[in-house]
Amino acid sequence: MVYLLGRAVLMPIVRLVYRPKIIGRKNVPTSGRVILASNHLSFIDSIAIPVVAPRRVQFLAKSSYFDGTGVKGWASRTFFTSIGAVGVRRGAGQAAQEALDAGKRILETESAFAIYPEGTRSLDGRLYKGRTGVAWLALSTGAPVVPVGLIGTDKLMPVGSKIPRLRKVTVIFGEPIDVTVHGPATSGKARRLATDDIMSAIHTLTGQELANAYNEAPPADTLEKIKRAVLRPERL
Repeated sequence: MVYLLGRAVLMPIVRLVYRPKIIGRKNVPTSGRVILASNHLSFIDSIAIPVVAPRRVQFLAKSSYFDGTGVKGWASRTFFTSIGAVGVRRGAGQAAQEALDAGKRILETESAFAIYPEGTRSLDGRLYKGRTGVAWLALSTGAPVVPVGLIGTDKLMPVGSKIPRLRKVTVIFGEPIDVTVHGPATSGKARRLATDDIMSAIHTLTGQELANAYNEAPPADTLEKIKRAVLRPERL
């Protein structure tokens, strides 16, 4: 009910004020499980996709958005619920796998699930290497992947800003990709090839410069390097 009310209120406002250009909505299946894999430029991405998609879309968000108390906590919880967010604990290792498991449970209810394969927002506008969690989800559930290209959301709401600006935004939904041809979810090679296919499709939609690296800060020390190697960051 909260989601439906939020969508009913947000969609007319967004369309009237920001007039987003939406391309390829017909590429999103109107029923059944599907993964929307998008580039990530701004906080507003997680509002733009659910608002313009032709069906309900869920995605993962920090549990802190749902744990607050008082009026502020209620407002945050209501807002994120209204745009289809599901709270999860953020982090590496077990926390990362728990997040993927949450996404899998959503897909197994024949729902649409949105994910950012880059893992976090691109601060320089480049498209970073995709982490293979998106492929694990697709290969584990058999869900087709619809690549999504967001253009201009970093100008609409730059990192650090609190209020969206009046800027033109384009949302492009590409044709669904069947990544199951690469093999089972248990195969690291299959996950890597599937992820590369997905990122290539996103790149075709956005035309972003390729970073050819994971989007993460350099390790602070030797211990951090070891942790990253052991925790297999390509899965996060």
